[in-house]
Amino acid sequence: MTLGRAIVVLALAAILGIPLVLGSRRDTPPPGDDALTLIVITPHVRQIQQEFAEAFDRWHRREHGRAVRIDYRRPGGTSEILKQLQAQFNAALASGRYDTTPDGRVVLHPGAITFDVMFGGGSYDHTRLKTGDGVSVTLPSAAAPVPVPMSNPAGVDQRTLDEWYGDNAIGSGLLYDPDQYWLGTALSSFGIVYNRDTVHRLLGRHDLETFDELADPRLAGWIALADPRQSGSITTTFDAILSRYGWDDGWRLLRAMCANTRYFTNSSTKPPIDVSQGEAAAGLAIDFYGRTQAQVVTRPDETPETSRVGYADPPGAVFVDADPVSILNGAPSPDLARRFVEFCLTDEGQALWNFHAVTTPAGASNPPGPDARPLGPTTHELRRMPVRRDFYDRYAELLIDKVNPFDIASTTPSAGWRSAIGLMMGAFAVDNLNDIRAAWLAMHRARDRGAPPESLAEMERLFYAFPEPDQVAGLWRSLFGDAEPRCPDDALLPFTPENYRVLRGAWRDPAVLARLRIVYTSAFRENYRAILRIAEEQH
Repeated sequence: MTLGRAIVVLALAAILGIPLVLGSRRDTPPPGDDALTLIVITPHVRQIQQEFAEAFDRWHRREHGRAVRIDYRRPGGTSEILKQLQAQFNAALASGRYDTTPDGRVVLHPGAITFDVMFGGGSYDHTRLKTGDGVSVTLPSAAAPVPVPMSNPAGVDQRTLDEWYGDNAIGSGLLYDPDQYWLGTALSSFGIVYNRDTVHRLLGRHDLETFDELADPRLAGWIALADPRQSGSITTTFDAILSRYGWDDGWRLLRAMCANTRYFTNSSTKPPIDVSQGEAAAGLAIDFYGRTQAQVVTRPDETPETSRVGYADPPGAVFVDADPVSILNGAPSPDLARRFVEFCLTDEGQALWNFHAVTTPAGASNPPGPDARPLGPTTHELRRMPVRRDFYDRYAELLIDKVNPFDIASTTPSAGWRSAIGLMMGAFAVDNLNDIRAAWLAMHRARDRGAPPESLAEMERLFYAFPEPDQVAGLWRSLFGDAEPRCPDDALLPFTPENYRVLRGAWRDPAVLARLRIVYTSAFRENYRAILRIAEEQH
């Protein structure tokens, strides 16, 4: 690792994951032994944890006369969190630590679960809590296991919800679950992080503005992407692109974007770092990571518009998602959990996300809160977008990032194709990276050489094709013979939007899915290598 890269990595780590060595100024004494404890499971970084813990303690002392500490648990990202919750819930249900309400709802005993709230993640993850994904129990009155929600409704009156949120909409998404199983506390967008110097060298301009630009063949080998099978945020981004552009154009754009990539990483923080170092020209990133990386490398004499790292939310095409909090079913301290939810939606809680830190010159003049202390974080500038719509009307000029997510959010609803993204992109790109890149370059070089139109058309057809039914059946037979499980008829349908739901049903069998991953990967490899043979014949 070069010295310059090491400095940038350490600087980003200081913002994303490592508390300041010198500590931070506290406005209140630390909670004593008699303090209440809220146990929070979260994917949020240490800086967010610290600011919310201190601010919630101040608020709770003032509003309820008692100190409170937050005991954070961070086992990993949302995937790891959900696995841990599923294990705890199933164990609690197996031990009988629950009751049923007259309407048949399963309510776990207080303390049956270790955690009070899940804080952070996306609406998709918190909806999985609501539906009880992977958690079930067989009731005496039921013949089959029934799913058990891992979260409970917050129980907020509608007047308060209207005061906090206004219309329950952000683009095509929601700000809170209509049944209140989760409530948004912040907003996250998913856009493009790019290196202005490298983009200018490759494309002759400094800025990127649309997702289409990531498919420019001049960027071959210069795009940094996370593996959608490992990163929920990148899957959300791909899902938004696919829904926005439609089945045919969306898959073509994702295929071309993948062909330009230099790698697929399991860490969503890696692409912004590599972009800042010029090791990649651009990548997809959650807004927080993109803006934070730009902040790390911006010199004192630069602005966000002139720094070598830029971040763009393509207007009208970017998916903006709620970053929620959920009160867990079986929480040890449900009343304290509800108070934490309330705090997150106050001006004090919302100002933590995007105000300047009060210990900086820019934050010293932040407007005062109810306790006369300036609103905003103490030490760490979190660079997230508040969820309350009225916050932008009242405080737009005080926000670090001058962007209103309600103006840029895509209004295109999710098409419901998310479950295909990891499977198909894993097969046509991640596990075929060398072949897709070779086929992509061969196709464009053949075009530049003036290859016959019929050859170019066949190469393009093969490049963007999905496995055909005969191809799937043939590869299944050659790879697995007559061994069980046999290839189900549903898995032999063409991969089209009309057949998608039926195909998804076939994928639910783990043994079938495991074999289809191998079959699909082999089919795409066959197509890419056929392109190389055509290109060789024309050379």
